[in-house]
Parts: sequence; C-alpha cells; structure tokens
Amino acid sequence: MSSTPTLNRFLRYISVASQADPNSKTIPSSPGEADVSRLLLSELTEMGIEAEYDESSGILYATLPSNVEHDVPVIGWIAHVDTAPNMSGVGIRPRIVHDYDGADIVLNEELGIILSTQMFPEMKDYCGQDLVVTDGTTLLGADDKAGVAEIMTMLANFVKHPELPHGTLKIAFTPDEEIGRGTDHFDIKKFGAEFAYTVDGGRLGEIEYENFNAAAAIVKVHGTSIHPGSAKGKMKNALLMFMEFHNKIPADMNPACTDGYEGFYHLEAMSGDVELATGEYIIRDHDKELFEAKKTKMLEWADELNEKYGAGTVMIELKDSYYNMKEKVEPHMHLIDHARLAMESLGIETEIVPVRGGTDGAHLSFMGLPCPNLCTGGHNYHGRYEYVPVQSLEKISLILQEISMRYARFGTNTEQ
Repeated sequence: MSSTPTLNRFLRYISVASQADPNSKTIPSSPGEADVSRLLLSELTEMGIEAEYDESSGILYATLPSNVEHDVPVIGWIAHVDTAPNMSGVGIRPRIVHDYDGADIVLNEELGIILSTQMFPEMKDYCGQDLVVTDGTTLLGADDKAGVAEIMTMLANFVKHPELPHGTLKIAFTPDEEIGRGTDHFDIKKFGAEFAYTVDGGRLGEIEYENFNAAAAIVKVHGTSIHPGSAKGKMKNALLMFMEFHNKIPADMNPACTDGYEGFYHLEAMSGDVELATGEYIIRDHDKELFEAKKTKMLEWADELNEKYGAGTVMIELKDSYYNMKEKVEPHMHLIDHARLAMESLGIETEIVPVRGGTDGAHLSFMGLPCPNLCTGGHNYHGRYEYVPVQSLEKISLILQEISMRYARFGTNTEQ
C-alpha cells in the first residue's frame, strides 16, 4: 500500500515530540503537546472547520456543523495528543514494513532489537499488510496519535464530500491523558455533545465500554535504625517489614498473572532504608465489590503489622483514581450498537473487550458525557515494540465516518 491520508497525518503528528511529564505542574505538562494541538488547529482552520485551542486547559475544541435538516444527536470524537512517559517519544524514526511476510522484524540491527513473532504472535494476523514500526529506540506514538489522525481524516472526508450525511460533530483533542490529567479541565458544556467516543483503543474491531475501577496506594513503613552490632531486640528494619507487607499479596494477583476481567495489585515503585521504606501501588478491578475488597485488604494487612510491630509502623494513603464507566454507558447502548453495526457494514469483525486500564472516556462518562472507547489499530503501546498496520488506520477512519452517518440516518435507533 502506498501512502494514504491517515498514514500521512499519523507520520506528521508523531514527528512532533509530545511526551507527557508527570513531574510538571504546567498545562499541558510538556510544550510539545501544545505544538501538536496548534498544528491540528492550523489543519482544521485550513479545512474550514471552526476550532479553538484553549490555552488554559490545553484542549483543542472543534465543531463540524450538521449537513442534514432533521434533528440529529450531537456526537463527540475525542483523542489525546500526548504520548506515554514510559519511553522516549523524541526523534521517532518510523519505518514501514511493506507487504509483511509474517517473520520477525529487525528494528535495530546495531542494538539487536527484534520485533519477535514468538513474543507477539498476533503479528502474523497482518501478513500481506504494511506495518509502521519503530527503530527500537523510542515508542511509536500510535497511542494516541493514530486516534488523532483517524478523526482528522474523517473530518477531511466529510468536508471533501458534503453529500455524505452527518449531524453536528464535536471534536476534542486533550493533553496529558497518559498521566491521568486529560479531563481535569474538560468543559462538558463548552464541548456541547450529547454522547461521545474516545478513539484510544487497540487492534482493529475492538469496542470497549468497561474499564477498571482504579485506586492508588502509597505504603510507608517506619522502622528503627540501630547499629547492627547491637541491634538484637531493638532494630526494626523498614525494608524487611515492607517485604513482609508485600508478601501478603497473593502471588498470582499481579498484572503478569491476570487477564480479561481479573483484577490485580501492582507495585509500581519502591524505595527506602532501615528507617523508612515506601511502596507505590495501583489497585485495579472491573468488579466494584472486588475493588473495594482489595482496598480493604490493604488496610487489614497494615493493621496486622501495626499490631505486631507497634502502632504507626505501617501507614497507607489510599486514593481512588477512576471508576468503571459501564454503569454510565449501559443506559445508552446505541453507542455500542452503532459502532458494532458500522464495523460489520465494512466487513470488520467486532469484539467487545474490557479495558485493562482507564481512558478519558471513563472520567467523561462520570462527568455526564457517556463515552465508550474505540480501536485505533495499534499494538504494544508505550514501548519500543509498538506498531500499527496502515490498513487498520484507514479502516478505522472509515468506521468513525460510518458511525457519524448512522446517527444522521437513524438517530439513537439501531433497529434498522
């Protein structure tokens, strides 16, 4: 496949580094995010689409007016312009593997970095297609610049073909989704949509409207440092007590051992010495009762150690991060039905999958904007092995177009 509209946009957007910075207090957290948004603002303006970059929130809002005379629900389309902080997004050097043959792909011969079919067997599903890969030293940025490119291609096609029916489409490109701040300053009223989709998922055909309930826990263990030569009966080693706390977590209840709807505890970071040991955890579960039970267990384990070693030895700060959007989307299942029917009309096999993470859509759904998540086509996000099939980029832009047209034709009625 030669260059395509969505591919060209995607390559243009990933050339601008926009890695979110969790340590920054600015909005957006990195200047590159604003650079991407201003590039998009320029492109939207050239298309004749009304758009505004809100400096205070870092969000780009745009509107494509309806071209039909009857009342149509106002649908929103949302993607984020930042890339993950897990790996560098500076100086991305993408390569297109044309007519992929199903073999391992050498990303960087000098560094010995290989995109392996043994590690990623789903690669073989794309034999004969064209894959955009990295050079092994950066992530690719399909999360979520593929979603941005797919939305922009949809808009460009509607502008180019005014005979294609659509209602009013509201667009928002957000910053800092990867560090959990994407919707902190989202103005639902200003956005003006009745329903929306985030385009921030995985492989072609996936539809997501269930995500984890999520919490963060900071565990601090306080010890007593005594010279090891005279420590008997006196020293309380915070590091050892922290390990005792951590070992209370069932060994199979971590991300490497769970899948689908299974929840987990994940130790993200730890540091310390004899006096103070700190562990940073995330807690996840789709089921609200199991989620609450996991948090309760953390507190119970702390109580057990405090009873053993003394009050105040283990202290936990627990904070909920986001909740499962399922309860907010289920009353509006036309969002899922239209997406499924749109994909099927294009010959794409659909799969409803739970998000093993969170999306801007989860926050927005609880803010009053029901907002499931759609695929972008990418794989292996947040790392050097990220790739996206070119054919998926193009098909997803058509999916977004078809969903918009279905709402123009049928409204929220999916029994057609």
